[in-house]
Amino acid sequence: MKTMVAAMMAGGLVLGLAGCSSDEPDDPSSASAATPPAAPPAGAPSGAAELVESDVRTAPGLDAEPFRQQRKVTAPPGWTVTAWAAVPKARLLAWAPDGKLLVSRPKFGDIVLLTPSAGDATPEQRTLVGGLNQPHGLAFEGNTLYVAESDQVDAFTYADGKLSGKRVVVDDLPDAKSPELRGAYSHALKSVAIGEDGSIYVSIGSTGNVSEEDREATPERASVLRAAPGGGEPEVYARGVRNGTGLAIAPDGAVWTAVNHRDNVAYPHDDDANGDGESDLGKVMQDYVNDYPMEQLAKLTPGRELGWPYCNPDPDLNAGALAYSNRPFVRDVQLSPDGAKLDCGKLAPTEQGFGAHSAPLGLSFGTAGDRGPGALVGVHGSWNREPPREPEVSFFAWRDGTLGEQQRLIGGFQNADGERWGRPVMAVQGPDKALYVSDDYADVVYRVTTG
Repeated sequence: MKTMVAAMMAGGLVLGLAGCSSDEPDDPSSASAATPPAAPPAGAPSGAAELVESDVRTAPGLDAEPFRQQRKVTAPPGWTVTAWAAVPKARLLAWAPDGKLLVSRPKFGDIVLLTPSAGDATPEQRTLVGGLNQPHGLAFEGNTLYVAESDQVDAFTYADGKLSGKRVVVDDLPDAKSPELRGAYSHALKSVAIGEDGSIYVSIGSTGNVSEEDREATPERASVLRAAPGGGEPEVYARGVRNGTGLAIAPDGAVWTAVNHRDNVAYPHDDDANGDGESDLGKVMQDYVNDYPMEQLAKLTPGRELGWPYCNPDPDLNAGALAYSNRPFVRDVQLSPDGAKLDCGKLAPTEQGFGAHSAPLGLSFGTAGDRGPGALVGVHGSWNREPPREPEVSFFAWRDGTLGEQQRLIGGFQNADGERWGRPVMAVQGPDKALYVSDDYADVVYRVTTG
């Protein structure tokens, strides 16, 4: 028996394009300020008790909103968070071989180049390349920069802060301009990672919240594709990956993805969860939707199946901090009520995860101060959960070839009334051992020194 105090969700079943963890409106402030948050739910990120509140420092010239007033964050003792560079709509990050930081901006079709000065001083800033089609993912292999546009992956030669020799290494990727989609594509942004052997991995998001046709499309959507070193026709590496925006190579060479999972999932158990004397099987109830299904952090192998949209990763909210570790799947009763479309019981459990609607975006591997090596994840926070899930920078320790449970590194971006002033997208370790965090809501890149 799954226990839950349930309320029926207005609008019933929603199976269209709306209602996805990362499909928020252009201005999500109204959605995020809905209901004041209660105490953290079971399975909330661990490590919160080890954090202390501190002021966000601002580099010279960073006096625009939201920094016209003093902002505070929570971080480990001794850490310092500085609003370092003003970069409107900053998304994913990558360090160039010469120690410059690249920032993608799909909204503006360009990539910004930041040249660090000493310490927290404001970096020099200029456009590295413009005129691109929603550039998002960035990855280096030596002096070759790979850029994931919404419809293709490009490779450039990088030298001395300049690009040359653009070539398309993966093309004909789906986006809103694809004729068969007719503009209806909620997850057009792509991410890219380069394997140890030079293979090119690119994430292809789903068309919408639940869209079965993605699994039959060419190329297959809701997947991670792999192309040979140097590029060419990609093949499906992993499927059922609803929106694997986070994509990175682990220290052992494995490919990992952080996934935005679906919304408005129906209750999958034949019992009376809301206490009205009737079975709630197949009902969409806000209290259940708030915490199910969990977002995934998964290790990919050739042919890995992550279940969407027929199987949902199932957290155990009675397990405390282990709520999202090595969790199995349950069938989606809206799309595969008898389990015939995919046998959820045969799927390998998801290694780690986040609370439902966390919206994990950028994923990287690095060292987080004295917490050691691990995965850094920018958690964007929910746009439609009640109460809203908080934005944060999360950390998963790398131990014995896998990732441990979620820990909160940096929080405090959401006020007590649920309104946000910042939303992290990605965190990467710099050559100076500091962490650098993009925020597309506060329009800034932070520099975090770890003591």
